Amino acid sequence: MTDFSAEHRQLIDAVAERPGAQIAEATVAYDHDGQPMEGYAAHDTAIAGPKPAVVIVHDWTGLREYPKARAQMLARLGYYAFCADVYGTGRRFDNSEESSAEAGKYYRNMPLLRARVRAAYDVVANDPAVDAGRIAVIGYCFGGTAALEFARTGAPVAGTVAFHAGLVAHDPADVAAITGSVLVCSGGADDVVPDSDIAAFQDELRTRPDLDWQVNVYSGAPHAFTLPGGAYRPVADRRSWRELTGFLSDVFAS
Repeated sequence: MTDFSAEHRQLIDAVAERPGAQIAEATVAYDHDGQPMEGYAAHDTAIAGPKPAVVIVHDWTGLREYPKARAQMLARLGYYAFCADVYGTGRRFDNSEESSAEAGKYYRNMPLLRARVRAAYDVVANDPAVDAGRIAVIGYCFGGTAALEFARTGAPVAGTVAFHAGLVAHDPADVAAITGSVLVCSGGADDVVPDSDIAAFQDELRTRPDLDWQVNVYSGAPHAFTLPGGAYRPVADRRSWRELTGFLSDVFAS
């Protein structure tokens, strides 16, 4: 078992573990166009049969401990959770300058960003422990943007969830191919994603009258409000987590 920090262990323990649960975790090696990737999987092996799955895309620091903690939480709920590795094996960063530089490579190359999420999605869809017809993709900050961009490709996902993501509205609108429901959880005091970005993104979603979407804004929550640390807001985190779990129940049931 990963030796989680106290703050991430506290997150995990907010979700009760089912009696008799056997949460297994594994590092998963895969690649994209020759670039080695190193994902992380967690699921309850005591639950028989293929499980609905959640692909988790990391923030701009890379696949570090935080998304793995979220994977553990989702595994306790009975899902197969897989943390994508957008950057590649060993590319993890401790400071904002390096993180910004790395993330910028993908913001400037959206096809590559989408393809990196697709590589992780394909690993999950081909896993015999997964019900390939019930896969959702979620992400945090940079990862939320990546999840939304992946949804635009028309990938057969049941749902897409973005937490405190950069909301990139496309002009002309580019939401015609989205196949599942969309949930966006943003901070009401996010200086990175202003209200104008939220409004523009919602206007783009409205160009698809049949698209099922929801945008929630949490008062007083700054950017990265779900990440333990200075920006963390426990009330907004708890509420957005409840929205996520309800959303997953809905989209996987349908």
